[in-house]
Amino acid sequence: MPSFDIKSEFDPHEVHNAVDQASKEVGTRFDFKGTDSSFELNDNLIIMTSESTFQLQQMFSIVCAKLSRRGVDIACLEVGEAKGSGKLMRQEITLKQGLDSAMAKKIVKLIKDKKLKVQAAIQGEQVRVTGKKRDDLQEVIQMLKAEKIEIPLQFENFRD
Repeated sequence: MPSFDIKSEFDPHEVHNAVDQASKEVGTRFDFKGTDSSFELNDNLIIMTSESTFQLQQMFSIVCAKLSRRGVDIACLEVGEAKGSGKLMRQEITLKQGLDSAMAKKIVKLIKDKKLKVQAAIQGEQVRVTGKKRDDLQEVIQMLKAEKIEIPLQFENFRD
């Protein structure tokens, strides 16, 4: 029976490369000369530090451009509040990965409401969709791409 998995993840190596490129650009740009602006990457957290909120906004646009150029969907970013301590401002960007249970249930409900001849089952941080016909599975993929879901989805492990 044909099946595929619905996941939400990104390549951490590409994120690391994008943050390195953004750091280099901030180091060479004229409007950041003499400022103590930097990026720091810890697992699924990017920490930006600079002297003003305007510079943090500029740094955020730089890192978004670098991430999208490297194939990382920026819909997986969750931007925190800018906090000041002393003369430096700090802002955290969380990279969301995996389907939480509420989002997985929402995806299963969307598939069941479509009344196609497929079954959807939650398996950890992914949803497996199985059906008798390949066309039904492709219809599910098209339906999910058309829906406005807050996180990026990948359709992997397609088997006949």
